[in-house]
Amino acid sequence: MQMRSRSQSLIVLIIFLVVCFPGQALAEEVPVLNSGDTAWMLTATALVLFMTIPGLSLFYAGMVRSKNVLSVLMQCFAITSLMTVLWVVYGYSMAFGGPGEYWGGLSKVFLKGVTVDSLSGSIPESVFMTFQMTFAIITPALIVGAFAERMKFSAILLFMALWFTIVYAPVCHWVWGEEGWLGGLGILDFAGGTVVHINAGIAGLVAAIVLGKRKGYPEKHMPPHNLGYTLMGASMLWVGWFGFNAGSELAADGTAGMAMAVTQIATAAAALGWMFSEWVDHGKPSVLGIASGAVAGLVAITPASGAVGPMGALAIGAAAGVGCFLASTKIKRLLGYDDSLDVFGVHAVGGIIGAILTGIFCAQGLGGVGFGGNNTGIGGQVWVQLIGVIATVVYSGIVSFVILKGVDSLVGLRVGDDEETEGLDLSQHDERGYNL
Repeated sequence: MQMRSRSQSLIVLIIFLVVCFPGQALAEEVPVLNSGDTAWMLTATALVLFMTIPGLSLFYAGMVRSKNVLSVLMQCFAITSLMTVLWVVYGYSMAFGGPGEYWGGLSKVFLKGVTVDSLSGSIPESVFMTFQMTFAIITPALIVGAFAERMKFSAILLFMALWFTIVYAPVCHWVWGEEGWLGGLGILDFAGGTVVHINAGIAGLVAAIVLGKRKGYPEKHMPPHNLGYTLMGASMLWVGWFGFNAGSELAADGTAGMAMAVTQIATAAAALGWMFSEWVDHGKPSVLGIASGAVAGLVAITPASGAVGPMGALAIGAAAGVGCFLASTKIKRLLGYDDSLDVFGVHAVGGIIGAILTGIFCAQGLGGVGFGGNNTGIGGQVWVQLIGVIATVVYSGIVSFVILKGVDSLVGLRVGDDEETEGLDLSQHDERGYNL
């Protein structure tokens, strides 16, 4: 009887402590490795790397002229290697090394503290680090399409190293890093609308303007080398993007499942939106058009993929297909810039459309998951999304311009006229890719 009385008293005491002093009564939850989450993230990481090599490589290589196909493949491959090393040395630390409004510090340079046993949530930190590395790889690789066929290889490597350091890593921390200022405002950017696509698209536009137009553009017809490669590359991007978006949940759960579903829905809607827009405007639908539309949809749903439902995805995809078609054709011709492979028209414009519409379709009444941070309505969330868009556009645009001018003064940006006429495959790499 006495033992039972003591047991009852102990239970009452525990309940009292839990109710009145939850922080003291319960120990902090210790992260535990989840094998299911880890298996999914290993897969997602491989899928995102697949997006750059070979997906983006083939997508771009098919659109350039035959004398430049190897140069684009080489650029994507070299950027993959360069960004990997820079991410390990200091990039991961700058983006995710610790708290801060604007950068994560240097506490994890050379991956200090990233061990076999260290965790990031429910997955190994090494997996999280490598997953984020693949984002750091594809973002600068996207910029290549804007200045294709006219930039020195040495200048590309120098520009990309500086741009990664001064632009990508800080913007990544703003949005996803611990106590980053845009994340603190409650911005919804699930997988990189601002960090990846607007960031790269604006840098690409600035690079295209600073370098100037390709020799003979727009008077001379510059047909794509092989649209079969482009369609295959777009297909690889579509498949790999499931790792990009669904992987950004960092877990194998319902949010990841919905992110995968809305990615498929938006991509299909955008592909059809671009195709029908082109059909109406030009009289015939094209392979290049439907492939570009699919990529536009993938871009636009990226920031929204963890926040919207299927109907929101349909709307975002359709808007991106039509909007990116207009940006890549009408607006491009009106303004006269030579963005070789429409990096601005697809990635920057698609990213802006997706980022802003995320603030609308995230509303629970429209099938979304609700607003970010302390935002309580569509107006407040859209305002935060606009702040993120404007900050990324201004920062990436200004700093990219400064970096380009600095690189130009050091090594020169553009190949000579004779080298451009000969083609970058021979003039930069002494190889031919004509028979690919």
